[in-house]
Amino acid sequence: MDKLYRKLLEEIGEDPARDGLVKTPERAAEALRFLTQGYKQDVGEILNDAIYEEPGEDMVIIRDIEFFSLCEHHLLPFFGKVHIGYLPAGKIVGISKLARLVDMFARRLQVQERMTQQVARAIDENLKPLGVIVVVQAAHFCMIQRGVEQRESMTLTTARRGAFLTNPALETKFQQYLKLRSDPAQA
Repeated sequence: MDKLYRKLLEEIGEDPARDGLVKTPERAAEALRFLTQGYKQDVGEILNDAIYEEPGEDMVIIRDIEFFSLCEHHLLPFFGKVHIGYLPAGKIVGISKLARLVDMFARRLQVQERMTQQVARAIDENLKPLGVIVVVQAAHFCMIQRGVEQRESMTLTTARRGAFLTNPALETKFQQYLKLRSDPAQA
């Protein structure tokens, strides 16, 4: 990859041998490997032994999971927050695993719509809950920094499974919970 980045610098009219760019190809290659490390991970590896038998059907919500990804259309960043809710059917998952799951899918070349569906599908297939909902809010540099240059634009995507599809009141309840204060010390 280093050679490709060196060639890319030449193609845009830069001198990869100049002082500030000498190590840029190596740094850029290392950064891209980090930003796309999700290709080397899988759901089973992420969730491993963190699924627990637990009675109860009350909603579990994890909100404000931050993520960064790369748009597959322009290779520009998009970033934001993911909110997840699920209705356990006898199984729960370690909450940090859901953040790792989001990160795994975000660390691939992505479109927000697919990433939202991938997170919901992974939770649905592995926990088999009564229902799951995933909401992703993101700002896209392909909208902010180029093209239409809409700096304040935000994209919102949702994925619903199970009871969240058949009972609209559950989604309303989920949305109400998201409006609660995020600082537990002030709740």
